Amino acid sequence: MELRRGRRMLKDQLPARLLLLLLLAVAWLWRPAEGRRPPRPPPCPPSCSCTRDTAFCVDSKAVPKNLPPEVISLPASRNSLGCSPCPAQADPSPLSLCSLLNSNKFTLIGDNAFAGLSHLQYLFIENNDIQALSKGTFRGLKSLTHLSLANNNLQTLPRDLFKPLDILSDLDLRGNTLACDCKIKWLVEWLENTNTTVPAVFCSSPGQFEGQRIRDLALGDFQCITTDFVMHQVLPFQAVSAEPFTYASDLYVALAQPGASSCSILKWDYVERKLRDFDRIPAHSAVHCKPIVAQDQLYVVVAQLFGGSYIYRWDTAVDKFIKIQDIDSQKIRKPNDIEAFQIEGDWYFVIADSSKAGSTSLYRLNQNGFYSHQALHAWHRDTDVEYVENDGKPRLIISSSSQAPVIYQWSRAQKQFVPQGEVGEMLDVQMVKHFRAKRDQFLCLSRYIGDSKVVRWEGQQRFVEVQTLPSRGSMVMQPFAVGQRQYLALGSDFSFTHVYLWEEEKQKFAKFQELSVQAPRAFRAVPAADVQLLLAPSFKANTLVYRHVVVDLSL
Repeated sequence: MELRRGRRMLKDQLPARLLLLLLLAVAWLWRPAEGRRPPRPPPCPPSCSCTRDTAFCVDSKAVPKNLPPEVISLPASRNSLGCSPCPAQADPSPLSLCSLLNSNKFTLIGDNAFAGLSHLQYLFIENNDIQALSKGTFRGLKSLTHLSLANNNLQTLPRDLFKPLDILSDLDLRGNTLACDCKIKWLVEWLENTNTTVPAVFCSSPGQFEGQRIRDLALGDFQCITTDFVMHQVLPFQAVSAEPFTYASDLYVALAQPGASSCSILKWDYVERKLRDFDRIPAHSAVHCKPIVAQDQLYVVVAQLFGGSYIYRWDTAVDKFIKIQDIDSQKIRKPNDIEAFQIEGDWYFVIADSSKAGSTSLYRLNQNGFYSHQALHAWHRDTDVEYVENDGKPRLIISSSSQAPVIYQWSRAQKQFVPQGEVGEMLDVQMVKHFRAKRDQFLCLSRYIGDSKVVRWEGQQRFVEVQTLPSRGSMVMQPFAVGQRQYLALGSDFSFTHVYLWEEEKQKFAKFQELSVQAPRAFRAVPAADVQLLLAPSFKANTLVYRHVVVDLSL
């Protein structure tokens, strides 16, 4: 009976006990966090000796991992560390002093090398053989105030290397071999504007800056802007002349294509930034297609070796070129070049004739078209004609295979050109072109056999030779300007085209670039809105279009 009563009491008390145990378990789980025992800190890495706030590591081959979170100082020596970052702690208060990068053996520090160390204040990367830093090496070091890169082998520094260091107060760059070239130009500008204290740093090279203090250099000391001609477009046809022109606010180029028996008119596409087919004028054996925009009319003078030469006009009513005039085939038997110009408001063009029986001839525009105005330099096999205005006086210079280039000067009284003299004693000049540099006028005289010449025009018949350029096989020597730069393209049938750049101080052209153009016959600069082009028609291959680009070497 007593046993039966005890079992009944135990059965009645069991739910109450279970409930009490459940409440105790919940209370233990919800106790305050600070009442729990903190987890054990990670052990000190085998290569280090750790105290409460310092880990001293020797002969490590990598940056130690899993350091105690209390460490704020990490000196290290005789380490062969690679480009690993300082350890990023999980604790919100990571390293504030890091000097582990002293006297080590690595040569490069890469991007994000110190990622996670946003509280780091002191960083000394000294006495190494570091030769390069990546642009993002110091990314994320927003608390860094002291940085030393002293006594390394740095020759340059990436642009804006110190830009992430917002509160940097001290920087040491001493003991490096910094080259004061365009790649360091940004540092000169940064030193002028920063509040960071930087001990004197000196240039190791180049020669003109060696031993100078970098802070003393002026931005104007750096010549960092250069240019280049790069391929822009290939026109799949041969051509022997190229003439850019603007009509009705659009840009065009007329090219003589003897192989295709046409004058090809291309139009500049401002959206695609390319030249596209626009129209063609039939022209058997065309050697020159000269556009003339006069009195709101567009004319094209088509010079042909055989079958006579013609003048076409663009008819806006039918949107096509209409032939309006024949050119006297008895005077112009073998045309070679055309120049167009204005004198006292009147339009003229002149055709150089290279036959033994013809003559270079001048034509003038009237209301009904162009009419013959003057015969010049008959029976001399003329190769080229150039229109020049010097001292306010219009002149023509005609080169010939039988005598030195001849100068004609415009006579206002006679309304004609009269002979004035010759250019030196150079024979067999294929082409004569001119350019102006400041107040001086220069002539470029190209020769197929022998050296080409650059001469300065001193006035009247006096010329001073400025430069001689080797030019075997040259049919074209074309000066042209792009912005403030004066270039010269010297083509050859046997080698690369040489592009020269004018040096004002030396009064000479310096070699600038080589272009691979087969048998070029002309070079024409074309200003196409924000693009500067150079057309290179080829007698034996595709016509090439180069783009002039400006390169800042300091970027």
